[in-house]
Formats: sequence, C-alpha cells, structure tokens
Amino acid sequence: MQSSIDYRQLAVSGVQALQPYQPGKPIEELERELGITDILKLASNENPLGVSPKALAALANPLQTLGLYPDGSGYQLKAAIAQKFGLQSPQITLGNGSNDVLDIIARAYLDNSRAAVCSEYAFAVYPIVTQAVGAELRIAKANPPDHHAMPYGHNLANITAKIDDKTRVVFIANPNNPTGTWLTKGDLYAFMQRVPVHVIVVIDEAYTEYVQQADFPNALAWLDEFPNLVVTRTFSKIYGLAGLRVGYAVSSPAIADILNRVRQPFNVNSLALAGAQAALGDDAFLGQSVMTNTAGLKQWFDACAENGWEYIPTVGNFITVDCKQPAAPLYEALLREGVIVRPIGGYGLPQHLRITIGTEVQNTRCINALKKVLVA
Repeated sequence: MQSSIDYRQLAVSGVQALQPYQPGKPIEELERELGITDILKLASNENPLGVSPKALAALANPLQTLGLYPDGSGYQLKAAIAQKFGLQSPQITLGNGSNDVLDIIARAYLDNSRAAVCSEYAFAVYPIVTQAVGAELRIAKANPPDHHAMPYGHNLANITAKIDDKTRVVFIANPNNPTGTWLTKGDLYAFMQRVPVHVIVVIDEAYTEYVQQADFPNALAWLDEFPNLVVTRTFSKIYGLAGLRVGYAVSSPAIADILNRVRQPFNVNSLALAGAQAALGDDAFLGQSVMTNTAGLKQWFDACAENGWEYIPTVGNFITVDCKQPAAPLYEALLREGVIVRPIGGYGLPQHLRITIGTEVQNTRCINALKKVLVA
C-alpha cells in the first residue's frame, strides 16, 4: 500500500537539509562501471604501503573470539595510547574512526540553541555533525587564494570573529583536509589563549604524523593548559587501518566523561582494538610511511613546477592541484585511465583535484595520466 506521507518531512530539520558525505570511489565500483582492471586509487588519503605488519599479525587472536562482544571500554588500547603519548586513560574517548568521535562531540555539546564554527574549505564532517543535531553552523572565511602565504587556509581572526556566547564548539583541522594547509604552533597557541573557556576547541590532527614542519604544533601538549581543548586522531591514515575504523579523542577527564556517556557501547570492534594497539608500536612502519610520503610530496612538487601546475601548500599525505578548468571532466577522464582521485567541488573548489600521495611508481602513473587528460 502506497503512503501519501513524505517521510523526509518527518525528519528533524537539520537532517532534512543535510547533504550526505561523498567518499572516494571504491575500486570495485570503477571495475563494475568501466570493466577495467589495474586500478590505482589515490582518492581517500589512505597509506599506499598498506597495513602495519604488526597490526596484521595482531588480528589473528580476535578472529577466534568474534562470537563475543569486544571490550566496551577499550581498556588495553586506551592504555597503549596513554603510554605512547604521556596521557591518562580517563582522558581518552575511542571512536569508530575519528568521524565517530566528531559526531559524539556534536551530540554532547551542540543542539538547536547553540552554534559551531569551522573554516571555509574545512573537512565536510564538521558541517554534517553540526547540522544533524540542529545547531547553527557558522563558516569563517578562509585566507584568500591569491597573494597569501597560506592560500585557502584557516583564518584564525575570522574564526575568532564568529565566536560568541552561543558558540559551544570550534572545529579546526591541522593540517586541513582537503586543502593540506596548516597552522603554526605560535598562531594556533595564541588562538587557544583567545578562545573563551565555554567554547570546546576541537583540533583534528588526522594527518599530524606525516608533518615534518619544525613549527608545527602537537596539540596534545596543551591539554593541561586548556581544559576546553579536544584533540582528535585516527588510525585510518598513517597507520593504514582505514578499513577497521578506529580513532580517538583526547581531552580533559571531565570532557571525556561526557563524551563517553554519549558514545555507543561497543563502538570499536575487536579487530580494530587489536590492530590499533599493535600499530601504535610499529615504529618501523610509521618511519617508512613518513619517508615514502616526504619523497612523494617532493615528486609531486617537482612535477607541478615542471608542468606549470598550481597547487595548494600541503604538509599532509595529499596534494590539491588547481586545474584551472572544471575538474569534474578531468576526474572522469582519469577514471578511464584507471586512476581514481578526488574532485572537491562539494567543498567549493570546483577546479581542484585532491590527490593522495602514493609510492614513487604510483605517483609517476598519476602524474602521467594527469598530463594526458589535461592535454586532451
């Protein structure tokens, strides 16, 4: 029996207006669509070296106990995180990826009487989690694209200007996705000093392990000084565990207590708990990943200089290239070359492609494919 009810209208207002997050195209989907093989995916900022060997080895034991619920507290993983970074376990909130933690923060501290602030061109999940709970979203204008040392980057003065008594959360990605831009230690610390204590500042450090800049901050070091600070990190990027979905937030114990009240039980599965704990101790894999990325960034910087391609400054494991023309057709043309990258028109950058840094061989293939489609 057909219903005349519009169930979309029955949804809460914030959800009605949401645009779902668009992930990078899966390899399997491209195979189905075009019938091609030997596909290179450089769309989702995954580690091109794959998974930490120690993490892979650690997955064997939980396979024997999949009929049981995981440890709902994540005791051992939280203890490992605390030991590695000089923290206390009560400061840590685990999530099904750092996206889950961002959603938990929004549900804990935002509602239709409150507001959140983020930058223009910032990670798409910040608007999604804000709107989903009916809170007001305030977007601060980013740095201009021209004649600025950090084009498209977070403008902290503009973010500060959006903060008032109604504001409860500020989201800052450092470095930022999808632009790759970053904030220095001095600038971000000065911003933290200006923010009122009633405002939760979320510094999203999903890519921090890749950064080699001397003046780049480690926000974990500020937790004792700023009780309103929350730092989020993930195992999906440099640790190579994107498929397992595990991330975490670090904050004051008081904030973590609130977040853990909202967190769903068993939100991190047994395999993710074991894999993440082992990956934390795989320093050799992390070092190799950093070296691969540093070399790959230079390879891309050199290719851009050689071909006259403009790009947004980056210290992450991706580069965002300004194609100087609509990027969507170029993205489609690259798919036919078997290369998946990320168009970011949804971020307000319709002429840019975000490209994950791969191995030397992968980068060469992508660079050559991009040359081909730009000429065509």
